[in-house]
Amino acid sequence: MSIVVTGATGALGRLVVEQLLATVPASEVVAVVRDEEKAAALAARGIELRIADYDRPESLKDVFRAGDRVLLISGSEVGRRVPQHTAVIDAAKAAGVAQLAYTGVLGGPDADFRLADEHKATEQLILDSGLPHTFLRNGWYTENYTANLAPVLEHGAVVANAGDGRVASATRADYAAAAAAVLTGEGHIGAVYELSGDVAWSLAEYAAEISKATDKEIAYKNVPASVHQEILVGAGVPEFFAEILVDVDEAIGRGLLATTSGDLARLTGRPTTPLAETVAAAVAAA
Repeated sequence: MSIVVTGATGALGRLVVEQLLATVPASEVVAVVRDEEKAAALAARGIELRIADYDRPESLKDVFRAGDRVLLISGSEVGRRVPQHTAVIDAAKAAGVAQLAYTGVLGGPDADFRLADEHKATEQLILDSGLPHTFLRNGWYTENYTANLAPVLEHGAVVANAGDGRVASATRADYAAAAAAVLTGEGHIGAVYELSGDVAWSLAEYAAEISKATDKEIAYKNVPASVHQEILVGAGVPEFFAEILVDVDEAIGRGLLATTSGDLARLTGRPTTPLAETVAAAVAAA
């Protein structure tokens, strides 16, 4: 039996691998990657590489083994994820894996924003497959904001159309630790975890944290959805993705990413990373 991480060189996948290596030997970890060269550092640490591509179902044929515990990290290409995930699920079922854990979205069926559609469809595919599964419904990553500090610092403002909505975010490292706990622990088959940060914060509070970290005045500017859409497209965001981001902000305004279930802290055995800590680190690195 191996613990298999798909998308192992991605932003979340590489953190999951690091968390696993703190608990199990490298010989028990398998990294599924598209680019063998990009994963050379993993191979050098004794991790087995299996080369496959979500877009090429034939490449997934021999990726899994009977009894494997598998983490399916959702693809990053919005609009293509259902067929991609279907290929992984089919391969996992054919191999007879012992567990398929999937990184979905906070709220599952209750998440009514467009970015959640493919996650909900994937969960249903997994249920229909009959595979032993665990649903890791990840909330918003704090890095979704802090990775885009440059325009905020340039213009002195956080711009969104989320109103006074709150976000119970956590860091990718927090979510990675939860995934590793599920893959190495017992009693998680059939479980559904609503994963989010311990504290929900508003974008006004986020702007205040940036102000504190930079000693500059950073405002929160709530704008109509149509205006935010124009700003994003003007900044070079593809129109299709800009629409999705604006739609997420509307969902935040409705409170759909503010859930604080405590599942994430319980799985990791520690509090989630505070917003202030993540902001301060991002500002220092900027």
